[in-house]
Amino acid sequence: MTLRHLLVFLHVCDEGNMTAAAEKLYIAQPSVSQAISELEKHYNVKLFERLGRKLYITMAGQKLLTYARHIVNLNNEVEEVMRNSNENSVLRVGASVTVGTYVLHEVIKKFTKCNPGAKVISTVNNTTVIEGMLQIDQLDIGLVEGRVQAQGILQTPFMTDELVLVSSTVHPFAKKEKINPSDLEAMEFIVRETGSGTRELFESVMVDKGIHWQISGVYNNAETIKNAVKVGLGVSVMSRMAIQKEVERKELAIIEIEGMYFKRHFNLVYHKNKYISPVLSKFIHLCIDYVT
Repeated sequence: MTLRHLLVFLHVCDEGNMTAAAEKLYIAQPSVSQAISELEKHYNVKLFERLGRKLYITMAGQKLLTYARHIVNLNNEVEEVMRNSNENSVLRVGASVTVGTYVLHEVIKKFTKCNPGAKVISTVNNTTVIEGMLQIDQLDIGLVEGRVQAQGILQTPFMTDELVLVSSTVHPFAKKEKINPSDLEAMEFIVRETGSGTRELFESVMVDKGIHWQISGVYNNAETIKNAVKVGLGVSVMSRMAIQKEVERKELAIIEIEGMYFKRHFNLVYHKNKYISPVLSKFIHLCIDYVT
């Protein structure tokens, strides 16, 4: 028994005879007769009584009719839902903390405006956690500031970012137009947690320059770091976009370092075996075209 058999059966019921059902289905009348005969043999019942030229549905036929309508309608519903699934998909997006705090909400806002049928579920954590979630298919795509370490994860740059040295406005550095890298020797820094892309970049540049530093605090979010820097618990290296408002309000100061830069790309990351659905493809292209 196939869906085709049930469709033929429903048309015979609705039309009252096999010839009219065949015309509706655009098939030959013998094909309709064969489908009904195969159904009757399959269930070992009579579906219609043939009295003269008229067909009369039997009690068994009535039982099948109820199920057949339900099955065919359910199949039509599945077809409609699946054909529209690309426009009404749930997209699971992860972001590392800096991207999640200052970029992600604008990206989602633009995406949902252009794709009103799509739903975005977002997660914000450090780069290492987002990477792990991609590996076990808990996320479809990630937006991160750190380098991806795991094999099988592809990455594509989608925007640039710059980290800057920040201090309180009363810190001795704040009174200087520029400092030398050597001025950072043994300086107390407030840093992000292990696994953060921001911390990874900070440490790699400091090691490259041969500068030793001390840690006065480890925090997993930008707001806590900014508050600690404001009250003089140390200096920090943070995304420029994270401290713009505080600098404008003269709550924090950006310190330029001679010949020392902390620049990076924010990356789109996803598993190499991930199926790039039309809705995911749209999200990727929106991110690549994104301009802050």
